[in-house]
Amino acid sequence: MKLIIAIIPDNDTDQVSKKLTDDDLRVTLIASTGGFLKRGYSTMLLGLQEDQVDQACQLIREGCSPKEGSDKKSGTIFVLPVDKFLHI
Repeated sequence: MKLIIAIIPDNDTDQVSKKLTDDDLRVTLIASTGGFLKRGYSTMLLGLQEDQVDQACQLIREGCSPKEGSDKKSGTIFVLPVDKFLHI
């Protein structure tokens, strides 16, 4: 099991969320601000099986707009191991 934490621009949140849910991946969205990437970003959390990680990362990349004046993306994705996952 893996946990993806994706920090993406607010203006890309709807598009990324739709891409993920259209592929039957569940996502939790947290509005966030702070020093890491400054204002205007949202944090997405996804709990996935290991074989779904590449698919989810690709969908997140596709859904993010290029940074103004550059062809670089403006988000960050963390993939973390999960020792235990419980539905309550």
